[in-house]
Amino acid sequence: MPFIRTDDAVDLFYEETGTGVPIVFVHEFADDYRSYEPQIRFFCRHHRCIAFNARGYPPSAIPITPEQYSQERAREDILAVLNGLNLEKAHIIGLSMGAFAALHFGFTYPDRTLSIVIAGCGYGASPDDRGQFAADAEASAARFERIGMTRAAEGYATGPTRVQYQRKDPRGWAEFRNRLGEHSAQGSALTMRGVQKQRPSLYDLVGEMNRINAPTLIVTGDEDWPCLEAGILMKKSIRTAGLVVVPNTGHAVNLEEAAEFNQQIARFLHAVEIRRWPERDPRALAPSLLGVPES
Repeated sequence: MPFIRTDDAVDLFYEETGTGVPIVFVHEFADDYRSYEPQIRFFCRHHRCIAFNARGYPPSAIPITPEQYSQERAREDILAVLNGLNLEKAHIIGLSMGAFAALHFGFTYPDRTLSIVIAGCGYGASPDDRGQFAADAEASAARFERIGMTRAAEGYATGPTRVQYQRKDPRGWAEFRNRLGEHSAQGSALTMRGVQKQRPSLYDLVGEMNRINAPTLIVTGDEDWPCLEAGILMKKSIRTAGLVVVPNTGHAVNLEEAAEFNQQIARFLHAVEIRRWPERDPRALAPSLLGVPES
């Protein structure tokens, strides 16, 4: 098995296939590198595709020190993958937890970022929801430890932004649920407490998002309720951002609507690679809907 060692001595498992401009896929909390199979099969025809498991997700290592799990570490693990594979730059595609990491990577390492795809990003972002999100995260971590991942996956996979996938594609949803059930309870609990529960709100990162200059695509399902408002915030804050809202779709948009997701990303990457992805015209945020008044 191929592994990359991080600067704090954690081994990250990865797979890669294809040749061309590199894409690094960063997975969500409730899944792992396998969740990007529909994307890797599609994009490896023209790109070098790399997917890795976050720390805490076997066969990646599960460090037992809680301080080794944080939003900063998740961001640095993307950098470790680039460095370990001698990649100067890459497209970074992240979903949910992976999208938060991709966003942080984009404003921290602009010189290593060809573009960013931020999909399903926003859980716990609203200032009004911070307390409830932290409480839910702690309850989820405790549940993983108490009953194990196989049982916990049954409830987690039928949450309000997951049932859309279950209704559309029961077979695909069952594969997702089963992957979640295979995860480490210890690794999931540590990740939930250290990364999910502690990460900063998007509303506290507007200044950092204002600095992003890499082409950015934000993707959300229209029934991924916590991510809709956050998607608009990121669209307004990132001057290079486009926003795609996929109808009648929940959180795992890359699985639930894989063909639509792939086509949107393909158009985006093509525009980026021929240098035709625009930066927003400042006039688009003029205070008057009728335009800037004449002086």
